[in-house]
Amino acid sequence: MNTLEIKNVTKKYGDFTAVDSVSLSVNKGEIFGLLGPNGAGKSSTIRMIMNITVPDNGEIHFFGEPFRNEFKNRIGYLPEERGLYPKMRVIEQLKFLGEMKAMRGSEAKKSGYEWLEKVGLAEWAKKPVNELSKGMAQKVQFIGTIIHNPEIIIMDEPFSGLDPVNSKFLKDILLELKNQNKCIILSTHLMESAEKLCGRIGLINTGKLVLEGNIQELKQKFSKNSVILKYNGDSALIKQLSEIKYINDFGNYMEINLNKEVKKSDFFKKLAELPLEITKFETTETSLEDIFIQHVGKREKNV
Repeated sequence: MNTLEIKNVTKKYGDFTAVDSVSLSVNKGEIFGLLGPNGAGKSSTIRMIMNITVPDNGEIHFFGEPFRNEFKNRIGYLPEERGLYPKMRVIEQLKFLGEMKAMRGSEAKKSGYEWLEKVGLAEWAKKPVNELSKGMAQKVQFIGTIIHNPEIIIMDEPFSGLDPVNSKFLKDILLELKNQNKCIILSTHLMESAEKLCGRIGLINTGKLVLEGNIQELKQKFSKNSVILKYNGDSALIKQLSEIKYINDFGNYMEINLNKEVKKSDFFKKLAELPLEITKFETTETSLEDIFIQHVGKREKNV
C-alpha cells in the first residue's frame, strides 16, 4: 500500500489547466522530488494533496483511503509562502502550531523546546518572532511543520532564500526524518538539492507529468556524451567545433555535450591542436539538471 497515491488528478482554473491528469505515488522511508519550472503545476498539485483545493477529476489516497479531515494531523506542510505571527514569542508560536495538529499544549511546548535546543535556538524561545533573522525564522517554521511528528511531510521550495549553513541544517534533518521512515515530498526547482536528496522524482511541466522514476535509473537512461573542460583562451575557438552538440559556458569552464558518435579521446586531440591552455578535461555523468533541461527547455549549442 502506498502512503500517498495520486490518480489521474486534474485541476482547472477557468480555461487554464494547472494540473493535467497527473498520477504518482510516494512511500514511507523516501524523499520524493516533485520537480518543475516555476508555474509548472507543482504548488497546485500540493494544494490538492493538502485538500486546500479539490481536484476537478481524479483521486488522492492517503494510507489507501480517500482524504479524511483527521489525516491532516498526520501530515506536516511547509508552504512556499512562509508565515509566522511576528509579535508572538517563538515557543508560543510552536505551541500554537502543535495545538492546531491536535497536540496538547504542554506536549507541544516540550517538543518545541527540544527542537529549539537541537537547532541552536534555545535562547530565542521567549523572544518575539520579529526579532529573529530570516534564517532563524525559517528554522522555526520548519520546526512548526514537523513538531507533531507527522507521517507525511510536504515541503514546497524549502531551500528558497536559505544560506549554505541553513541549507545544510535542513538537508541533515530531512535525511534524519527519512531514516525514521517518514514519507517526504520535496517540491523544488533546484536540481542540485533534488539530485542529492531524492531517490525518485516526478517532473511536471505545463501541468503534465513528463517524467517519473528512480534518479539513478533516469540518469542512465538519458546519459549523454559529456565532458567538463577548464581552459584559458578564446572560447569562440571551442564553440565552432562541429563535434559539439551544446555547451553550457561559465567562462573558462564549460560543460560540453558531444554528438553521440564522437569519441571523447578524439575530441581531446582536436582541442589540443587549438591555441588554448587546457587545465582540466574529464568525462561526467548526466546530471539531473541535464535531464530537466531536456524535458522542459532546450539549450542552444552556444549558450
